[in-house]
Amino acid sequence: MTKSYVLHYAPDNASLIVRLVLDELGQPYRTRLVDRRRGAQRDEAYLQLNPNGLIPTLETPHGAIFETGAILLWLADRHKAMAPGPKDPERGEFLKWLFFISNTLHADLRISFYPAQYAGSGPATLAALRKKVQERIARHLGLLDDVAASGVGWFGGEAPSVLDYYVMCCARWTALYPIEGPHAEARLEDFPSLLSMAQRLEARPATARAIEAEGLGPRPFTRPKLPNPPEGSPM
Repeated sequence: MTKSYVLHYAPDNASLIVRLVLDELGQPYRTRLVDRRRGAQRDEAYLQLNPNGLIPTLETPHGAIFETGAILLWLADRHKAMAPGPKDPERGEFLKWLFFISNTLHADLRISFYPAQYAGSGPATLAALRKKVQERIARHLGLLDDVAASGVGWFGGEAPSVLDYYVMCCARWTALYPIEGPHAEARLEDFPSLLSMAQRLEARPATARAIEAEGLGPRPFTRPKLPNPPEGSPM
């Protein structure tokens, strides 16, 4: 089978979400390491694919796609799986939470990881910003826990959606990063529906393949540990 997709990735970056979804969909793909240790995301060849110099980028038969949410939506629509279709009555509900995760939860995680990019370098200013954004992250996860508990079919069900993997990776990173400095106060144990989702996803073959590929440890969502990847760097 032709591997028509190329995933440009770095271990434990947002590309992990796309890897999980590609494996869940059963789609063949190749990976190409973007070695952040040497700043390969700023190489001219990579910038031709993704002018923002961010990870991930997915090369498809129809061109390169970047932005995690856009990649997930494109894959779900193209393969008619892991999301309500365009004519499904639940499509609007699904989309609003996909964009909430992408534009709000994921964006706040980035502020938490790299506060100096948003508030200068003063220790007190950085600490205040990180505390505020971590409070927001806890609220975001609480909202998502409520959605998962509501019994909708496209989030937190027996068959995972692209949202399930997106949220679980964000929850993982909330617990792990930044390596230095305080982590978010939110714990997965505080969100029972998300915790159940995490346990189900850890039993999926797609997660097993990601564990092996990126050195994530045996319980990457419920007991996350810093990765020990076979190549590349997560930071």
